[in-house]
Parts: sequence; structure tokens; C-alpha cells
Amino acid sequence: MHNRNRLAGPPMRRGVAGRMRTPLILVTTAAMAAVMAALLIRPTCVAADTVPAGYAALVQRVAPSVVTVMVAEQSVSAGQRAAEHANPDIGYDSVGELIRRLLAGGAGRPSADDRSSAALGSGFVIRADGLIVTNRHVIVGARVIRVRLTDARELPAKIVGADAVTDIALLKVDAGHLPALRFGSSKAVSVGDPVIAIGNPFGLGQSVSAGIISARARTLEDDPYIDFLQTDAAINRGNSGGPLLTVDGTVVGVTSAIFSPSGGSVGLGFAIPAETVASITGQLEAHGRVERGYLGISAQAPTPILAKALGMKRSTGALVTSVDAQGPAVGALLVGDVLLKIGPSNVNYRDLSKITARLVPNALVVASVWRAGTQQSVGLTIGRLPDPPADPALSGGEDTWVPALGLGVANTTVEIRKTIKATDESGGLIVTQLRPTGPGALAGLKIGDLITHAAAKQLVDVADIAAVAPPTPEKPLLIRVVHDGNASFVAVTGEAELQFP
Repeated sequence: MHNRNRLAGPPMRRGVAGRMRTPLILVTTAAMAAVMAALLIRPTCVAADTVPAGYAALVQRVAPSVVTVMVAEQSVSAGQRAAEHANPDIGYDSVGELIRRLLAGGAGRPSADDRSSAALGSGFVIRADGLIVTNRHVIVGARVIRVRLTDARELPAKIVGADAVTDIALLKVDAGHLPALRFGSSKAVSVGDPVIAIGNPFGLGQSVSAGIISARARTLEDDPYIDFLQTDAAINRGNSGGPLLTVDGTVVGVTSAIFSPSGGSVGLGFAIPAETVASITGQLEAHGRVERGYLGISAQAPTPILAKALGMKRSTGALVTSVDAQGPAVGALLVGDVLLKIGPSNVNYRDLSKITARLVPNALVVASVWRAGTQQSVGLTIGRLPDPPADPALSGGEDTWVPALGLGVANTTVEIRKTIKATDESGGLIVTQLRPTGPGALAGLKIGDLITHAAAKQLVDVADIAAVAPPTPEKPLLIRVVHDGNASFVAVTGEAELQFP
């Protein structure tokens, strides 16, 4: 909070009883006359129509079009569930618990065995027949989606389409005639213009925050295809997918991301521009997906010294650093080429992803490159931008029971190993279940432990341990275990052993 500047003048002194004492001030007769004359002058009243009216009328008009999107996601994989069990810091939090209660209708906390992860976000109606815009990251992996309207109705929603590149999703509900918002133009707003954001932060209920456009054309590292609007209107978890509106009630963006060291709003919110959203939703409704161009190359910006080494007069274009052996540019572009133009578009490194994405898959275009000291023309067949890989945490993978050890194991991912503090390990199996009297439990293993080796064999897949022979005191099974970030060897005998500390 900013400190207000104090008015200049003599300080007021506080007495022992806490009352204000008026300071003693000596004035001349002329000064007193001037003071009395000033007191007789009637102060000018501020006209009522100059007092800001606030946003109440605007909110009353647009809020009924904003909805809460409640998602029951696919069951998390057995490995991810075990990792969360082992690390309570990333397990149930109060917000997640609130979301789960909303989704369960007050049924309470689900058990660890049948738990599904839950998500909650915002959205808004763009057509009276029930078309709703939200963020893709709100609904990705969803088994069941419900939409809560401002009149408290909850309706099932189906996914019309979703686009990973812009993080936009289009839903449809059957609810009769709904009030819809209209898209404006993000180009019509300037830095400093007032805006409001509406959504359901932290699942508390519909909330409104106000601010200004802080910046335009922000590009985030994880989203090179979008020129975001930046706003200082408070945006928090649960606001995702809600509208960013101007004072005339038009949508200029969809709130999508925040920059925050703490996880809460620090006044750095980002919204996908309305023009992008309108274009994407049109394609999603028509085709269920968005087709984008793809070259399959990596590049960097040519610095002045690199340009000089390449024989160029100035640093421009995008220097090709690698070409995907299975990509559409193989044979046409070479490592070391400087891509100068694609069709009529001049290329620079910053905008290369956007320029490529706008190309039509399977089209043949002529590109200009700097190669071996000369500018040349090459023909490029444009590929289709592939979808991102599925989130392994939402793959729903099951575990494998190992009868000889009385435990269940699952394959791991980098994220799972990170969660259980085993980032130095390149593989291994995570313990997902334990029979209390089984050999594994008796040897001190815990759910969430990582088993990397068994009988000197490195474990890469659950099949590597599934058929292991039952251990005995005469023939113990030596395993290497990572527990709470610490690695050690354990001899499993089928009899009780000392527990891990």
C-alpha cells in the first residue's frame, strides 16, 4: 500500500487522553480579516454528474454471461497418486479441497484409492444457444464438465473443440436462451484504458476486479504464438477463461495466465486478445480443431558477429540451428541457413513461430534463405503443427501388482521423480500399494518410495520386476531404494526388518 503524502503544516499534538490539541497560532488583524472573508465565500460544489459512477451498472449487465466451469478430470496415474501421497506439500490443499467439495456436491473428501483430480475455472457465453468460451487448460483431460450459471443452475457441458496453441476451448450447454457477450477489438484499447475482469477466483464465487491495460503485445516464453494483453486487474486461480472487458461491456481478451512468485495476483495478469479468440472459436465450431503450419526447425537470432561470420551485411532473419529429420523442411532447409522470407513475409526470430503457424498445412511456399554467402530461393512444403504430448499425470495409468513382494509399482516420469525428491535418478519404479504383512512392507518400504534396482538389475519398466521370485531369509532380494531423497540398499527377506527413519 502506498503511503499518502501528508499535508504541509504544523503537526497536531496528541494529549495524554488521546484527544487532538489545536496548536496556538498568532495572526495579525489584517490576516484575520482575510481569513473571515474567506470563510464567507461559499465553496464550489462538484457537480453530481462529474463523480465517477463506478462499474456497478456494467457488472449488472455483463455478469449473467459469466459462468463457472467445474471439471472432474481423468483419474491421475497410479504413480502420480503415490508421489502426491509421499509428498504432502503438493497433495490436498484448501483450494483443491473446496473445488472437490463443489464437484462432489458436498459428498466430502474422496478416498486416496478412487480419487480424481478436480479443476475449476471460468468461462463466458458468446452465443445465446449455449456456446461458452474458456481456457483449454481448465478442461484438458476432463471426464465430466459442469457449468454453473449465475442463476445457480448447473448444466452438463460438452467440448466442441480445444486448441492447445492458444489455450482456448469451446463448450456447449443446453440451457435455452442465455445472455451473451460480444467480442470487441483489442486494438481499440490503449495502455492506460480501464478494464474489468470477472471470474470465480479460488472457487469463492463470482468476483469482479478492475484495473487498466498495462501493456500490449506481451509474448510469454511458453506461448510464443500469442501477443497477450497485460493488465493489473487482479487475476487469480479460478479466473482462467473469464472475460476481460472494456467499460462499454465488450470482451477484449480472455484471462489466461499470471506472473506471480507467490501464486496469487501481483498485478501481472495476461489475457488472450479478442481477435485471436474469435478466430479460434470459429474454427473450433466448424472443424473441432485448428490447423496450423509447421516447419520442424529450431532457430536463433543472428547476432551482429554471427551475421559477419556468415558473410551478411546486417543481422536479420532466423539462423537455423537444427532440422527435424522427420519434419517437412528436411532436404529444403539446412543447418546454418538464415531464413529471410517465407512467402511474402519477412522473417525475424521473434516472430518465426507466429509466421509459421499462419501458413496452411500441405501448401507449397517459396522461402528466401542466406546460404553459403549468397541469397537463394527454396521451395518449402508446409507441415501440420502436431498436438502437444498428453500430460502423463492425467494418463490414468494403472499400477502392477508384484505378488512376491506384496506391493504395487508403477512407471515414473520426470515430474513424478521430481515430486518424490529423486531428480538425480533417470528411471525406476514407484511403490503405489503395500500389503501390510507383505515382504515389501516388512522390509520397511513406503508408498512413494522409488525402487531403482532389484538383484543388481536396473528397473526401467514394471515388467522388470513383475515376475521376481519370492525372497526368503536364505535367498534375500537386494533392492536399491530412494526414500525422501536418500538412496540405500535393502535386503528383502520376507521377515520384519528395521523401518526407514
